Amino acid sequence: MEVIYNILEHILPFSWIQYDFMKNALLAVLIITPLFGMIGTVIVNNNMAFFSDALGHSALTGIAIGVILGLVSTDISMMLYAVAFALFLNYIKGKKTASTDTVISVFSSFSTAIGLVILSMGGNFSKYSSLLVGDILSITFKEILMLLGVFIFTVVFWVFFYNKMLVISINETLARSRNIRVKFVNNLFSVVIALIVMMSIRWVGVLIINALLILPAAAARNLATNMREYTLFSCIISITCGLCGLVLSYHMNTATGPSIVIVSAVVFFMTLIAKPTVKG
Repeated sequence: MEVIYNILEHILPFSWIQYDFMKNALLAVLIITPLFGMIGTVIVNNNMAFFSDALGHSALTGIAIGVILGLVSTDISMMLYAVAFALFLNYIKGKKTASTDTVISVFSSFSTAIGLVILSMGGNFSKYSSLLVGDILSITFKEILMLLGVFIFTVVFWVFFYNKMLVISINETLARSRNIRVKFVNNLFSVVIALIVMMSIRWVGVLIINALLILPAAAARNLATNMREYTLFSCIISITCGLCGLVLSYHMNTATGPSIVIVSAVVFFMTLIAKPTVKG
């Protein structure tokens, strides 16, 4: 750990890098933001913004379940609930009994309400209010290593399943004709989103995690001319906005997560203006 800290101090000659909490936050940003950049492209392509937002809000219910069960750490209950919630949403969507947005909205609202009711019993919600905006400056080196594990898992998943997800996003019938197990791949991707969201929620915040997933990918789509550029630009934009937001939050004494979102939104609007118009 000390070796990594010393390397950061030599590479980055800034006053804020001397603090351990800023070094940890920097490492966390460098791990989380590429994940958001990669996964966000598929979320945007498949119109799953509502889905990822619902998963973020489900964290409150997962924590509430952990509180009821008396767990010392609610991380396990939060992740298990998020995975179950994601798979259940996929199952309900597959039934096609109502529009996808309606189904997700109903279950998201219901799940969030249950979590808020449980956590607010006895006026104790103030203990969990930090989850709403997150606090990446409080992350520890052990938690950074956990994030690194999720990063490695996601990269492996990306290598083996990205092409299949791309075909599915274009046409599910085409995917089935190529012997792609559409339901399995969709469920696996939902689990990956759930894990990333739950591992990041304490440091990013329930209210803004969806913005960090969507904005870099949306900005990249305004600039990219092919899928390779799309993914690359999304990761670059996500990392850049993450670093800029972290530095701004330090100098302005503001919450890091919302600062990153503001920078990401500004970049998105800039790419929207720069986006070439299609003449028809």
